[in-house]
Amino acid sequence: MTLLERLGAYAVGGYREGLPGPLHEAARLHVVDTAGAWIAAGATPEGRALLRFESRDPGRLPARVALHCALARLSEVDDIHLASGTTPGAIVIPAALTLAGELGAGSAAVAEAIAVGYDLMTRLGAALNGPAILTRGIWPTYLAAPFTVAAVASRLLGLTEKQAAHALAVALALSSPGVGRHSGASMSRWLAIGNAARSGLTAALAARSGFTGDPQIFEGEFFPSVYGVSPDSAALLDERSALSETSFKPWCAAMQTMAATQALREIIEEGASPAEMSSLVVAVPHPYQRMIDHGVAPGERTSYLTSVSYQMALAAFEPDASIDVRQVRDDLPREIAQFMAKISVVPDEDLLRHFPQSWPALLLAETPRGGRGRLVLHVPGDPERPFDEFQVAAKFWRVTEPLIGEPAAENALRLSLTALDEDSGPGALLEAVDRAVAALSRTD
Repeated sequence: MTLLERLGAYAVGGYREGLPGPLHEAARLHVVDTAGAWIAAGATPEGRALLRFESRDPGRLPARVALHCALARLSEVDDIHLASGTTPGAIVIPAALTLAGELGAGSAAVAEAIAVGYDLMTRLGAALNGPAILTRGIWPTYLAAPFTVAAVASRLLGLTEKQAAHALAVALALSSPGVGRHSGASMSRWLAIGNAARSGLTAALAARSGFTGDPQIFEGEFFPSVYGVSPDSAALLDERSALSETSFKPWCAAMQTMAATQALREIIEEGASPAEMSSLVVAVPHPYQRMIDHGVAPGERTSYLTSVSYQMALAAFEPDASIDVRQVRDDLPREIAQFMAKISVVPDEDLLRHFPQSWPALLLAETPRGGRGRLVLHVPGDPERPFDEFQVAAKFWRVTEPLIGEPAAENALRLSLTALDEDSGPGALLEAVDRAVAALSRTD
C-alpha cells in the first residue's frame, strides 16, 4: 500500500471501536474550546465581513463548512499543535459538526471523525515540518486544511478505504501553500482558509462520485519539486493521538508571543512592578523572532495579536483585555506605548533545542532592585500544563459571555459540554453557535 492508501484506510477505519475514555474527554474539551472561539469570531470585523460575504449563498453545505472553519480559525483563540505548526480544532471541529448537522450523524461518529481529523492534520503538518516551512511563508494549516476536511468528510460520508485515499489525493491537489501578507478587516486570508476547507469537502464528494487522485503523491517528486520539502513518512504514520498533544491557548494572541508574555505575568505575580521596569529583553528561537518583533498598526487586528511587545504591555497593564478576540484600538494608551518601547527581541540559538515541541522564551527584565529573569518552555494550556474542564469552561465563558450575554453563553456552554455524549448533541450545538454568531453579526 502507498502512504496515501494507508492514510485513507485510517481516515475511515481509525477509532472504529470508539474513543478510549481519556481521548473522548480530550475531544469533548476541544469541542468546548473551539465552539467558544467560533462564536467570539462573529464579533470581529473580519468575522462580520465573512458573514456578509457568505450570506449571499446561504444553506449550501460547502459554503457553511467554509464559513464555520474560517470563523473558528480567525478568532486566534483556537487550539494549536506545536510540533506540527497546525491549528486542528478550528478546521476539524466546525467541519465535523457542520457535516453532522447535514447528515444526522450521531455523537459517537462525530467524536471518531474529530479524532481522525486531528491525527491526520497534525501528521501532515509534522511530516512537512510545519514550524519550519511557516518561516518560508507556507501556512501549514492552510496547506493541510483540504486534506483534513477530506478525511473528516470521508469518515462521516461513509466512503470506502479506496475512495478515502482518492479523496485525500484530490484534496492535496487542491491545496495551496500560503496567502502572502494581508491586513485589514476584510483580509482574504480568512476567506482563503474557509475556501481551503470547502476544497476538502469537494474532494471527498468527488471521490465518492468516482474521481481519482495520485495515490503515490507522497512517494513521488510532487512535494520536493513544488514545496521544496520531502515528507517524513514516519510522521505520516505516527500512531500517537494528537488530541492529547494539542495545546489550548490561554488567551487571544499568536502562540509565538505567549511564552514571553507568560514569563512577564509570572515575574509580576512575584511582586515586580511593570512601571518600574526600565528594559526588557525577550529571547526566542530565531525561526519566529521576526514574526513577533514589531509594533502595531491601527485597525490591523493581526498586528496586535502577533506583536510580542504589545501582548506583554497588555498583560502588564490590562491583563483582562487579553482574552478579547477583537483587540483593536485606534490609539495606544500612553503607558502601553511606553512599555512597548522598553522591549527588545533577540534570537537565542540555545532555545532551538526545545523547538518545535515547545515554543519557548527567555525574559530578562531590569528593575531598580536588579534584573529578573524567567525561562518559560510551556504556557498554561500546553499538554505539560494542561487545562481541565473547569479551565476550558472558564475560558469559554470569558470569551463569549461579554459578547452574547449570560443566557446565550450558558446555553452554548452546556451544549458544548454534552455535544459528544448525546446523539442530538452535535446538531444542537451547531444550531446554538449559528444563532450566537448571527446575533453578533447584527450588533453594532
